[in-house]
Amino acid sequence: MTAARTEQRLRSTSTPAANTAAANARRSRLAAATEPPIRPGPSTAVVAIGGTDVEGCITLANAHLKLDVAPMLGGGITRFDWRHEGALVPIFRPCPEPGPGTDPNLLACYPLLPYSNRIRNGHFHFSGRAIDVPRNREDEPCPLHGDGWLGAWDVEEETATRVRLSLDRSNGKPYSFRASQTYSLEDATLVVTLGIENTGDAAMPFGLGLHPFLMREADTELSAAAGGLWLCGDDWLPVRHVPAPPAWQFGVAYPMPSSMVNNAFTGWSGRTSVLWPKRRLSLTIAADTDYYVLYAPPGEDFFCFEPVDHPINAVNLPGGGEANGMTVLAPGERLSREFRFTVERTGEAARRGRPRSKAGTKARAASK
Repeated sequence: MTAARTEQRLRSTSTPAANTAAANARRSRLAAATEPPIRPGPSTAVVAIGGTDVEGCITLANAHLKLDVAPMLGGGITRFDWRHEGALVPIFRPCPEPGPGTDPNLLACYPLLPYSNRIRNGHFHFSGRAIDVPRNREDEPCPLHGDGWLGAWDVEEETATRVRLSLDRSNGKPYSFRASQTYSLEDATLVVTLGIENTGDAAMPFGLGLHPFLMREADTELSAAAGGLWLCGDDWLPVRHVPAPPAWQFGVAYPMPSSMVNNAFTGWSGRTSVLWPKRRLSLTIAADTDYYVLYAPPGEDFFCFEPVDHPINAVNLPGGGEANGMTVLAPGERLSREFRFTVERTGEAARRGRPRSKAGTKARAASK
């Protein structure tokens, strides 16, 4: 069922009394999961009354974390906060006033599928075929980030700490697919799982990733060791692969660069730490990918650390997408990736010994 039909069905069958009962039940579940309870305010997304409420968000919460998800805004995140002594501390840059017309780039995070970042001229060759990918943003000369971040997702399952969304693009061209997106709170860890299935009649290179906007403060540090990176031209498309320069090696916790960074890094270990020393907070990011894109515009209160399984314009790099991290899916085959975001007080992980990531396995393509 499409999001529009779901919305129509909810509006035609619901009564004010039923909506009130559903609202009370939802708030009771939320209050039971958190202490103190969360109260929507000017900077907090409205708690959805189950299903796909086009005007609001679905709130997940436990004793450590709070997450607001907007199914109608690309299935993206509007807030991701750590709960400390009754206060909400933003980990991702919060979306100020999410609504139907919100630009996805104002969200806290959104999915990247069936590819990440830009495709040069919206064109590539694969398996003897010329593939044209249409532009999807008026302000972008190249197609950007695929379809997922711009579509309305359907809600498949929902509990107080978990929600599963789906997106059907079976009639899409040139990419035909069905996708799923699951958000789950596990203690102090947000787990995001992306899945995609090729529903077309020919094999295609697919890729997955996430685009979180992380809080950036004057003392923010990043540890994200990588072997190399792609240098970009003025159009942000890669032109040459080089070893990571000393200032961008991030082998240990480095201050955020003062100059502009918008590059795809290669040979990533799949594990990164972000430190906010004044907050005494750390964020560990773990993913089953070998690449990340770092977008760090100077003077902003955010930066983007995007765990992805392929670099920018991978389909047009030497060897094509398959040689640069993308997964070729035959009709009916699936690809999945897992991303974990763990929030801790600075020093706690060192005392315990950091746990190994559960996202250590590589992507898998399996027949339906």
